[in-house]
Parts: sequence; C-alpha cells; structure tokens
Amino acid sequence: MTDRRVTGLLQPRWLPGHWSRLCPGLIALLVLPLTSCSGTHSALDPAGPEAANVAQLFFVMLAGGVVIWVGLVAALIYAARKKREHSEESAGGVILWGGAVIPTIILCALLSYGMWLMPAIRPWVPDDQQVRRIEVTGEQFWWRVRYLDEAGETMFETANEVRIPVGEPAHFSLKAADVIHSFWVPSLGGKMDMIPGRTNPLTLTADREGTYRGVCAEFCGESHALMAFTVRAVAPDEHEAWLAERRVSGSQDAEGLAIFLNNGCGACHAISGTTANGRIGPDLTAFGERTTLAAATLRHTAEDIARFVAYPGVIKPGVKMPHFGMLPEDDIKTIAAFLKELK
Repeated sequence: MTDRRVTGLLQPRWLPGHWSRLCPGLIALLVLPLTSCSGTHSALDPAGPEAANVAQLFFVMLAGGVVIWVGLVAALIYAARKKREHSEESAGGVILWGGAVIPTIILCALLSYGMWLMPAIRPWVPDDQQVRRIEVTGEQFWWRVRYLDEAGETMFETANEVRIPVGEPAHFSLKAADVIHSFWVPSLGGKMDMIPGRTNPLTLTADREGTYRGVCAEFCGESHALMAFTVRAVAPDEHEAWLAERRVSGSQDAEGLAIFLNNGCGACHAISGTTANGRIGPDLTAFGERTTLAAATLRHTAEDIARFVAYPGVIKPGVKMPHFGMLPEDDIKTIAAFLKELK
C-alpha cells in the first residue's frame, strides 16, 4: 500500500501509469538520433563552407516544415472544437488560409532561399585558378586517386584515401570506370555522381584539420556498403611535405617484394620503384601509411591484410581480386608484412 501511494505521488496526475512507464523509452527514441548529428560522418557537423551551407539549408527547410505542420495541426484542432453552428461560416477561411495561402507562401520562400543559396553550395572554380587538383575514379568497389600537377598531369596515384590542405580549395575531377557511383563526404560537402564516360567537377574546402569519412552514395553492386574512403585535412606545410615525399620511391623489403612479384601480384598492382606496374587494381605505393584496408572495410593490420589477400571475395562479395588462399601460409604472411611496411 505504501509503495503504491508513493508511486502515485511521484506520477503527474495528468499522466496515466502505463504512459509514465513508456516516457523514458520515448525520450530515448527522440534523444538518441541527436547523437548522430556530430562526428566525422555527419552533414550536420560541417567542417567546410560547402557543408555549412548544406546544413544551413537543412535547418531552414526544417523550420519551414515545422511551421506548416504546426499550422495544419492547429487548424485541425480548431475545426474539431468549433461549435457545429459556426463550422460552415469559418470552414472556408480556415481551408483557404491554413491549407492553401500560408503553406504556398512558406514553400515559395523556401524555394527562393534554396535557389539563392545554390551557388554557395556548389561553387564553381575557373580552370585558370590555382587549386589542388585531384582525380578520383570510382570502381567496384574502391577508389582510384590521382594527384595532378598544375598542367593536369598525374604526379602519383594512390587509393581509398585522400589528403587535402586545410583552408585551400581542392578541386576533384570525378569519374567512374564501370557503373554509376556517387562521391560524398558529408562533413565537407554535398554528393556528386560519378558517371562512366564523363567527368564531373566538385570543389571541397576543409576549415579544420581532421579525418573525414566519405562513402559511395549510389548503389553500385554487392559490396556497395563496403566502399568507403577517408579525406584527411592537414596543415598546408604538412601537405606540401607529404607531396614531396610521395614523389620519391621508398625502400622495400627484398624478400617480401620477391614473393609479391613471384605470385603475380605485380600484374594487377603497381609499386613505385619496382617492376610491379599493374594498373587493374589499386596502386600499393606507400601502402603502409594508410589507415584502413579494402576501402575502409578492415583495419590496417598484418592479420587483416593476410585475410584479404587470401579470401578477398569472402570479405567483399563481388570484388574482382582473385583469391590467393592456395598460397602457402608463410607466403601470405610475408606478403602481408611486406605491404604493411611499405612507405
């Protein structure tokens, strides 16, 4: 009896008992989605001017939608509580203003605002402007990344990871080698489709240092969900030093390189400074400095590298890389260790 009285005192009189038990769960459902509004993969936590404009447009449209929704709910409540004898007199005005005039004005205002903001969301970079130029090609299921010089020639190639300087615009030339992909870094800007046979331009700028996650936003096959990449924004001086370092071939482990070449890996992959010059798969030069494996699918550890070398199709269904599980276990481990240390 005492427990019941105490419970009754703690519950608001207007809230039935079963609703009071449901409230914590409802609050959690409302609050938990807010935790996804920040981080390196959130369009609502912008790290660049383009993404900031996208987030601003979202919040303005959200506010407009809330106003329309509140107005319609208020009109419904008004109509439900209005006395029957006055309903016919006021119904026409409520329908005209609440259902047509006010929503139309709000929607036109939102459309006008979106059109006005569009140039800032997708800025155009003239061909003669000095910017960092990067070519990214979407392939099933990874990203081929080429860094271009001022003349548009390839300085070097890498895969699945992009580096850009903070505070400087980076101009991306986006292509597709097989099917339609879509390049999207939520924290830095909007999406851009990658269509076979054409090149689509995209300019992104990072306001602060950090590593930001990007994804393919267009279904492209079995492992579409396993086709991510990272964009690392660093200080301009650090970026220049990295570019200079990448132009120089590093040293490799002779034994690991020999096993790598003897098993035909060089037919598909290239490693600068060696006879491996394949162009089918990702360029593995400086593979050891990467932070993820298989387009951000696995951690960059020797164990996971060995797993992917042995059975790539098990980890990423539909991948074009053949299995090498028939190799001796020691050879697979040696290749994994060799790749892990490539600088």
